[in-house]
Amino acid sequence: QVQLQESGPGLVKPSQTLSLTCTVSGGSITTHYYRWNWIRQPPGKGLEWMGAIASDGNTYYSPSLKSRTSISRDTSKNQFSLQLSSVTPEDTAVYYCSGRAYWGQGTQVTVSS
Repeated sequence: QVQLQESGPGLVKPSQTLSLTCTVSGGSITTHYYRWNWIRQPPGKGLEWMGAIASDGNTYYSPSLKSRTSISRDTSKNQFSLQLSSVTPEDTAVYYCSGRAYWGQGTQVTVSS
């Protein structure tokens, strides 16, 4: 069974870069062919897909976030990461990683000074 676990700071200051890591166990992120996703849910709003990195290393981004988002991976650690730059309070949300129909439990990130 695949398990995903998000990790990273719970509080980020405005204008800084939000960085989160998803550690995957029970399956390799390089197994063909899956996409490993970052998704967020702001308070009181629906889920928003942010982007993904595929098992071949290709990346895909939401057009609305593409200019601020970077997704990378460390295959030696079976992890993939999210960086969101120039954050504002509107980026406050629960951030999830997902892949192969499995989801992490989510991590709350608050953007505040």
